Amino acid sequence: MGNVYTVSQVNRYIRNLFEQDFMLGRISVKGEVSNLKYHTSGHIYFSLKDAGGVLPAVMFAGNRQGLRFRMENGDRVIVSGEISVYERDGRYQIYAKEIRKEGVGDLYARYLQLKNELEEMGMFDPIYKKPIPRYVSRVGIVTAKTGAAIQDMVQIAGRRNPYVQLYLYPAQVQGDGAAETIVNGIRCLDRMGLDVLIVGRGGGSIEDLWAFNERIVAEAIFNCNTPVISAVGHETDTTIVDWVADLRAPTPSAAAEQAVFDYRQALSYACDLEVRLQNAAEQKIRNAASCLERYRTIVRFCAPANRLERKRNQYSEYQTRLQYCIRQKLTQKKNSLELICQRLQDLSPLKKLCGGYGYITADGIPLEHPEQVNPGDLLTIRLADGKISAQVTECSSI
Repeated sequence: MGNVYTVSQVNRYIRNLFEQDFMLGRISVKGEVSNLKYHTSGHIYFSLKDAGGVLPAVMFAGNRQGLRFRMENGDRVIVSGEISVYERDGRYQIYAKEIRKEGVGDLYARYLQLKNELEEMGMFDPIYKKPIPRYVSRVGIVTAKTGAAIQDMVQIAGRRNPYVQLYLYPAQVQGDGAAETIVNGIRCLDRMGLDVLIVGRGGGSIEDLWAFNERIVAEAIFNCNTPVISAVGHETDTTIVDWVADLRAPTPSAAAEQAVFDYRQALSYACDLEVRLQNAAEQKIRNAASCLERYRTIVRFCAPANRLERKRNQYSEYQTRLQYCIRQKLTQKKNSLELICQRLQDLSPLKKLCGGYGYITADGIPLEHPEQVNPGDLLTIRLADGKISAQVTECSSI
């Protein structure tokens, strides 16, 4: 047995052969861009193709400074760089240093032409878009009976709601006659009166997806009475049916998620509504009971007996306050009267008479000066406990 080599050794050997080839180190290749992907790292991955083959290509972020335009699928470009082997995958590709735009590919030009025609006809107008039912029970699928697309849709639909019925029309999605079988599938499922249709397939190049860029497919979707979800290729792939359909899903898996509601979420939502309804009813009852109690209080407050009782209490309070005020006033007047009496008593002549003084009058006139009488006149002397009659014998002034 000869020498045995590892895979890595073989790939490295082949890479060295590529690197030693001067022509492959500085080469320019023209072709049509397909499978284009702008990576978050800044790298650009795509393929160059023509009628006879496909060449993988990559432009690293460090070389993008010289790229003067944003590439699109279908662009015809001239890529300059080197061709080498990517050891890990064992495949060769061109590492682009410079990319120049040559023109738009024939298929992509046909795609743009048909897109513009249908847009002018109004087939893309949102006014014609039918709403996708939120809760469905029967879903039609037009796609190939084998492949990852139908498997993913069946798996996701079964996981989200196993009670939803799926109706598959096994259509040819690639090659000659594919557009006709897709149209037949759309029309057949539309006559069944289903809730929603999913039309699509997995990813691929623009040639692989071309059946979904045919006019007859677009017209079949536009004239379909059942709401249609398009699910063609990957998120970056855009076909004519995506513009005509009532809703575009980025992938077949996403179409199944948008078409089939998650019954667990619906059940949880229903339970949540039940709890909210019960809480709202209980709160309504509590509010009504509180309002009723307020009305009862108002009725009791406004009842004639209660009003009379309040008036009676009010009058009793007024009576008590009036009696208190009267007693206060009488006490004030009594004290004032006692003070006046005391002052009158202090000023009373009787009080002076009790001190040994007398009150003398002559013919009823108070005697104040000796000149008022003459000897022989009669005088009346009033004392505290009686009076004395006297006769003047002599008058003299001090």
